[in-house]
Amino acid sequence: MDIIISNSGGKPIYEQIVSQVKGLILSGKLREGEALPSMRLLARELRISVITTKRAYEELEREGFVQSVPGKGSFVAARDAEILREETLRKIEGALSEAVELARAGGVSGEELKETIDLLLRGE
Repeated sequence: MDIIISNSGGKPIYEQIVSQVKGLILSGKLREGEALPSMRLLARELRISVITTKRAYEELEREGFVQSVPGKGSFVAARDAEILREETLRKIEGALSEAVELARAGGVSGEELKETIDLLLRGE
């Protein structure tokens, strides 16, 4: 599991872990039932505190992305495809809201913003 931690950003390390693991699950790179590294192993690999990885795993479990089995570890939880789709749509809406705010602040028209989105969708 490839997780990259940045100490220079303002985002807490446990939140960085949570968002990256969620991304891996939503993208299908981590599949239902797949085991996550133990909290100790992940802490050792990332050179962080076990308390930090514990907090991240607890948050992932609270949000329904991970299921912990005592004595066995943490696993990607079963998720309804529609719930995953809604989660993705919610993230897209947030990102687009930020883009609209930036466009307004920078004097970019709605038409220019739509053209930019169309170009991005086509991969140009």
